[in-house]
Amino acid sequence: MSDTNTPPPEAPKFQYAHSPSFPVLLEQLGISLAVTTYQAGKLMLVRAEQGRVSTLLRSFEQPMGLALSERLDRLIVGTRRMVWTLASAPEIAPQIEPPGRHDACFVPRAAHVTGDIRGHEIALAGGKIWIANTLLSCLCTLDDERYGFVPRWRPPFVDRMVAEDRCHLNGLAADDGRIRFVTALGATNTADGWKENKVQGGVLIAVASGELVARELCMPHSPRCHQKRVFLLNSGEGHLCVVDLANGKLTTVAALPGYTRGLAFFGRFAFVGLSRIRESNIFGGLPITERLPEAERKCGVVVVDLVTGQLVASLFFEAGCTELFDLQVLPGMRFPTVVGFQDQTLDGILIAPPTAWQAGGVATSGAAAGATAEERR
Repeated sequence: MSDTNTPPPEAPKFQYAHSPSFPVLLEQLGISLAVTTYQAGKLMLVRAEQGRVSTLLRSFEQPMGLALSERLDRLIVGTRRMVWTLASAPEIAPQIEPPGRHDACFVPRAAHVTGDIRGHEIALAGGKIWIANTLLSCLCTLDDERYGFVPRWRPPFVDRMVAEDRCHLNGLAADDGRIRFVTALGATNTADGWKENKVQGGVLIAVASGELVARELCMPHSPRCHQKRVFLLNSGEGHLCVVDLANGKLTTVAALPGYTRGLAFFGRFAFVGLSRIRESNIFGGLPITERLPEAERKCGVVVVDLVTGQLVASLFFEAGCTELFDLQVLPGMRFPTVVGFQDQTLDGILIAPPTAWQAGGVATSGAAAGATAEERR
């Protein structure tokens, strides 16, 4: 799938290795994963079948944030200048080639043009799509079609909305229908001001009060509320952490072999994205680069047992991508698919309300047969 009219670039050749426990765990839990890599321009579905990992790639322009609705009927994908809504179409899934293999299917249904707001994480809360609008240092929603976005909140230390990436607002945590926390790489109010103290300038902010709940973080990402606790990734350290909201202290749950970014949970398990960062103006001098030599840094997904803090499964990419951004667990979907634009499958998927098919002898299944083209990237 591509959100531009230009031919997609040649698909990178993805190669990966996984621990034997990785597909076993996915099968035992009855889940699969959706993963974005803006560096390779792909949305990836990671699935397990008979003890082996199977992946499906779909092309997007710099995909980053991912959100899954509570009803599991919408997957939201943020890209460079658009936000895509992929709707669940369970009636289509059995018809995708090979017939009967897929138990879930997402079909592109809407695309909202935001412009290049450097949108990072996305969440669904209160019936709205919320975005960490990094370029303009604010949270915004997409609930008005007249505008690319509607600003809703900005940190109290940012005095106005201006396209200067003043604090690198990047992550957001939703809970009980509201956005509760955000992460930023600095409590700064100048253009790219966060870059001056990236090693210990990061903050976790409570949205309701504007309070800096935690300070002196190292490039934090992916705040999440889970089991009445608040987690985040202290990315520059390569750590998965839990936050004590009373005093702002971080407790490291696990130290991981990469730049941590992208976090999702299923019960006692945390699924964490890793990126194999290289020395650069942005990533140079971080603790993770001092703790691990470049050859030992990984790109992939690891699974951490929250009870023991142990890494219990891993999937590492050896070629095709070096950075991940976000991931989501797809509960109850063992072998899902996403219909793309690069073949004719989408042409044969005609979905309308059941009543629309009742006149003129049209079948009332709510979906036309024809989703039979072979899956392609």
